[in-house]
Amino acid sequence: MPIRTRTLPQLTLSAALLTLVAGAVAPPASAATTVPLRIATYNIHAGSGMDNVFDLDRQAAALRALHADVIGLQEVDVHWGVRSQNLDVARELAARLGMHVSFAPIYSLDPVQAGGPRREYGVAVLSRHPVRSAVNHEITRLSTQDPNPVPAPAPGFGEVTLKVRGVPLQVFVTHLDYRADPAVRIAQVADTRRIMSAERAASPRARQVLLGDFNAARSAPELGPLWRELTDAGPADGGTYPADAPVQRIDYVAVGEGVSVRDAVIPAEAAASDHRPVVAELAVCR
Repeated sequence: MPIRTRTLPQLTLSAALLTLVAGAVAPPASAATTVPLRIATYNIHAGSGMDNVFDLDRQAAALRALHADVIGLQEVDVHWGVRSQNLDVARELAARLGMHVSFAPIYSLDPVQAGGPRREYGVAVLSRHPVRSAVNHEITRLSTQDPNPVPAPAPGFGEVTLKVRGVPLQVFVTHLDYRADPAVRIAQVADTRRIMSAERAASPRARQVLLGDFNAARSAPELGPLWRELTDAGPADGGTYPADAPVQRIDYVAVGEGVSVRDAVIPAEAAASDHRPVVAELAVCR
């Protein structure tokens, strides 16, 4: 049987047809190599606004208005007491928003009455993506529940692993010490870097995001080491605290390698909490 060879016009036509077919099905390069993610951080002041009135409907409306895929929350009460009507605020907000939730307590105290739920306070993650795993890491803290506290390891540095369109994502949420003396924050930053480095080594394909109330300005010396591995995704201008007349930004979305920032805003939400949220549009590399 003779071997048939294609002429140059035939080869050119075939190549053109292949190009047309490929162009019809192949997504743009940016869409093929990155995954969009809208992520936010918000210190919710246990569900109370600047008026110190607990209003979970108001808080849920403020969170819904962020249109975020993932939200890190700080100052979250779970059956803590009268100030939040003894509710599980984390689950209540998740139910109102139709999101998954993971709660990481800083404090977990015995109930006031025997048989009741434990009184807990900490941080949480709300996510439109299912939570694949969750860890409550310990970092250095100076307890507000101890009359004579000393810096010591304590829980409340939450981590969840999500899978966003096939990309594993480690989301960390934290609340750093509020005191003027930066000593505890210095220790917490060192702990944070150590933990995130270990998690990165254990899951090299995973991308990382850190959300939280750092209780310090971007330029604070104690935060400096964080910026060696992470990029501050927040806007250059604008503050988050206090919500009614912000004087500085102390709330952050920070991203690791393989995550780029497309945009970031501080919504003008001044009623639902004593902080304003930070929202960032990210592109997560596959």
